[in-house]
Amino acid sequence: MTKNQNPTTKIRKIRPGRSFPLGATVQHGATNFCVFSRNCTKVELLLFDKVDAEPAEVIELNPEINRTFYYWHILLEGITHGQLYGWRVHGPFEPKAGLFFRGDKLLVDPYARAVATPESYHPSLAVQDGDNSSTMMKSVVVNPDLYDWGDDQPPLVLPGQTVIYEMHVAGFTKHESSRLDESIRGSYRGVIEKIPYLKSLGVNAVELLPVQQFDKYNLHIDQVNYWGYNPVAFFAPHNEYATKSANHAAVVDEFRDMVKALHQANIRVILDVVYNHTAEGDETGPTLSLRGFENRAYYIPHTEDRGRYADYSGCGNTINGNQSIVRRLILDSLRYWVSEMHIDAFRFDLASVLARDEWGEPLKSPPILWEIESDPV
Repeated sequence: MTKNQNPTTKIRKIRPGRSFPLGATVQHGATNFCVFSRNCTKVELLLFDKVDAEPAEVIELNPEINRTFYYWHILLEGITHGQLYGWRVHGPFEPKAGLFFRGDKLLVDPYARAVATPESYHPSLAVQDGDNSSTMMKSVVVNPDLYDWGDDQPPLVLPGQTVIYEMHVAGFTKHESSRLDESIRGSYRGVIEKIPYLKSLGVNAVELLPVQQFDKYNLHIDQVNYWGYNPVAFFAPHNEYATKSANHAAVVDEFRDMVKALHQANIRVILDVVYNHTAEGDETGPTLSLRGFENRAYYIPHTEDRGRYADYSGCGNTINGNQSIVRRLILDSLRYWVSEMHIDAFRFDLASVLARDEWGEPLKSPPILWEIESDPV
């Protein structure tokens, strides 16, 4: 049986769950959780009541009933929209073999739709030995069906008539010169208030610098990553661009409010997306998500040493974009931003990385690029 490891908490109804879809999916008063990990030995799901607290429950998955092929899954009744959670994945730590499992590290779900960050978070805590569950970012269960898009439609802009305003969501309104109330400066809501200004410029498209959840800290540099090219979660809108709320899932609706308002003003929304590397950096970097689930799948190894990363991105690691699991992750992420967040187009940061095979060699016809181009969504 799947077991609850915390004897002080109540026993909730637990079912085996399904191996699809990936991530946390709300269904009929319950949530199905599913993640991919091939070479691990044990998987634990952690539930939290607060973003900066120890876990309220730790549930160890039983490989006999909670595993299908390389997918670990479980369905918990009574768990729904807004629940904080994370994963711990145990297995061999053998860098020379490309295995970087750290069972003492809380991991962000690669398919997390929202992320909550404790004030005490810093990536160095994901490098040091020891449990970091209270200080690590938490994934948030999100039910996208709760939002009312009304009659929202993509704006019609004729070819050759696009006027794009490249925008840093926070920087656009953060200064007092924006003349906005301090409570909404530097936020998605702040952008909404400045739509008349954008219209006055003749703008009919905004290209948002990275808004996928990123790590604002750099492990080896004592500076803040302002621009956002340091991704942690490819499905989640960056939480620091939302106004303060006790509901950690509210960031998703605030982002969608912005998109809907821009569409009503006949302004398209383009995302600058970063699928070439992550904030986990090189082999000395923090274990935040992908590295801890299945390092061999998600990153291109160095040609001479699997314990090191090929660094075609210049950021310490390189996403293995043409590996089948990673291709699915990227495509699922793009589809989500279009279907559930109503994004109109994408600008790919360092897209040449996606033209490399699993060993880093350039491909004449990269599968991931063809699949993106031909995908009907």
